[in-house]
Amino acid sequence: MATIATARETLFALRRQIARIEGTPAERLEVVPAGPPPEGETVLRERGMALRPDSHGGGLLATGAAAFDTALGGGLPRAALTEIHGAEMRNAGAVAGFVLCLAALSLPAGLPFLWIATSDTHREAGMPHAPGLWFRFGIAPERMLFCETARLDDALWVADEAAALSCVGLVILELRGAARRLDLTATRRLHFRARDAGRPVLLIRHSTLAEATAAPVRLLVSPAASGLRSTVSGPLPGSIGPPAFCVDLDKSRTGASGRFELEWNAHDRTFRHRRPEDPVSMVPLSPDRERLAASARPDLAGHAGGRATAAGGQPARKERAADRRSRRAG
Repeated sequence: MATIATARETLFALRRQIARIEGTPAERLEVVPAGPPPEGETVLRERGMALRPDSHGGGLLATGAAAFDTALGGGLPRAALTEIHGAEMRNAGAVAGFVLCLAALSLPAGLPFLWIATSDTHREAGMPHAPGLWFRFGIAPERMLFCETARLDDALWVADEAAALSCVGLVILELRGAARRLDLTATRRLHFRARDAGRPVLLIRHSTLAEATAAPVRLLVSPAASGLRSTVSGPLPGSIGPPAFCVDLDKSRTGASGRFELEWNAHDRTFRHRRPEDPVSMVPLSPDRERLAASARPDLAGHAGGRATAAGGQPARKERAADRRSRRAG
C-alpha cells in the first residue's frame, strides 16, 4: 500500500510540474483517503483511482433525476466546461431549452448570464423568447445578456474573457457546424477558466459530430414526445405536458453512458425521469378510432374483393371519349 501511495504522489507531482511548464493550471483533484467515503459525499473515479473535487472546484449540480445524477457521479460539475450537442439544426429549440433548464438550476441569485453565438448560428436557431424565460425557467429577461459575433475567433475570445468575470454567473457559447479553431487547446482554456472562476461554461454544438475536447461531460440532446398534463384527477386527455428531452450521456468522468428521458418541471425548477406509464404518442389518438375503423372495413373489403361491382357503374373502356383520340407515337 505504501508503494502505491508513493507512486500516486509521484504521478501527481509530475502532473503539476508539466502544468507549470505548459503554463496551465493543474487538475484540482486530490486522492480520497483510505476507507469508505464520508456519508452523503459522492466519489468520482478516474483510471481506477477514487477522486473528489477540492474546495475550489465548485461542487456538483444535481439535476433532480436520480438515475441521471448517479451516472454523472452526483451531478454535472459546476466549475467546468460542459458540451451539449444537437445532431441536427432542427433540434436547436430542444437543445436551447435543455441548456436554459441547466441555467435555471445553476445560475446564482442576482447575477446575469451571457449567451454568445455567431451570426450564422443566430440566423438558423434564433434567440430565446424573453417571456418564456420567466414563465418556463424562472429567469428574468433582464438577466440574459446576448452577444452576436461575425467570426468564430471573436466568439471564442468573448467566451474566454467572460468566463473569468465574477459579475457573470454563467457563460453559454453556441456554435453551428464543424469548427477547426475549437480544438483541444481552445476547449482546455475554456475549461480552466471555468474551473478557476468556479462557474460553469456550457458549449452548444449544432449539426456536427463529437470531437475530442477538454470538457469532462458531453451530452447529446434531442426532443422527446411530451406526455399528458397531470391534474388532481389524473392525466388530462388531449393536453400537452411539460417539455421532455432525450439525453444521451456520451462522455462523463465516471465512465458511465446511457440514454435518459427527462422532463422539466417548471414549477419546482427540476428534472424528473419520465414515468413508464407516461404516453409518448406525438398526436393524441381519436376516441372514436375503433368505431371509425369498424365502419370502414366493409368498404375496404368491397373495394378489394368486388372490383367487378365497383366497375359496373363506370362506362366501358370503348365508350370513353379520351380513348377514341389518337395517341402520340413513341
